[in-house]
Amino acid sequence: MAKQAPVLEVQDLRTYFYTRTGVVKAVDGVSFSLMPGETLGIVGESGSGKSMTALSIMGLVPKPAGKTVGGKVLLDGEDLLQKSNSEMRQIRGRKICMILQDPMTSLNPVYTVGNQLIETLRMREDARGHGLKERAIDLLSKVKIASPETRIGNYPHQMSGGMRQRVVGAIAISGSPKVLIADEATTSLDATIQYQYLQLLRELQKDTGLSIIFITHDFGIVAKMCDRVAVMYAGKMVEFAPVRDLFNKPSHPYTEALMRSVPNVDEEVDKLYAIEGQPPALDKLPVGCPFAPRCPYVFDRCLHEYPTSVTVGENHHAHCWKLI
Repeated sequence: MAKQAPVLEVQDLRTYFYTRTGVVKAVDGVSFSLMPGETLGIVGESGSGKSMTALSIMGLVPKPAGKTVGGKVLLDGEDLLQKSNSEMRQIRGRKICMILQDPMTSLNPVYTVGNQLIETLRMREDARGHGLKERAIDLLSKVKIASPETRIGNYPHQMSGGMRQRVVGAIAISGSPKVLIADEATTSLDATIQYQYLQLLRELQKDTGLSIIFITHDFGIVAKMCDRVAVMYAGKMVEFAPVRDLFNKPSHPYTEALMRSVPNVDEEVDKLYAIEGQPPALDKLPVGCPFAPRCPYVFDRCLHEYPTSVTVGENHHAHCWKLI
């Protein structure tokens, strides 16, 4: 049986911001691959480069300060970084799409959700006529919105947060993309709606073979949704592993610390664990390992040299000197 090729391959991606205080290395040498039908989780503290990695892949880096200065983003073998703006507009939505963190900022408050869905369908399918409304209703039905024939005439403020997030999901899948990037897509949802939304993504993935990149802070979501996990810190991926291996054997000290930060409901503690210190300023990164100032295992080499990738197990790698 022939081995499947990755639908998305990111190689040594680097996105920098040029500011008055210096060069901010928001994404600094990120590499990973995404297989057809796979869900890849990306975790890390705020400011670690998760969302900027996604925006770099989509070609949506804020300009003029931001610039992708190196690397490759191969979607079905085509390098997206070599595409023009007009070419990327044809690729976004049709081949790769992104759900942003807040649905209220993704939806226009002065248009009905039906208008916004139909406009998207018209642009992506180059189609016109009454069939677009039926297609929009069908999409709302696919994302489990009750009474889609009525809801298509609603404005975003007339819907709950969970329903707005479903509408954004309907817009994202309207072009039948191969890759979906979900950036903190469940952050604003309560636990029940969050569970329903994750089940919805699972069903869509099963029906369409969609590949998903799931950016989150929540290790519960990672355990439930993801096949593999990448841990980011200071613009770099410091550990990469199958989800079961990461939970059973976290190898990088930062991953260990993130795991310890998740409360255990079966344990009684006087004080919840918190990682000491703060993430480094990305325009003033230390010479060696960026986690060294917060690491309990730090030794001299960590302060002067960035660690190489160490193979911990099958498809499990981490950048840490203590593993050598």
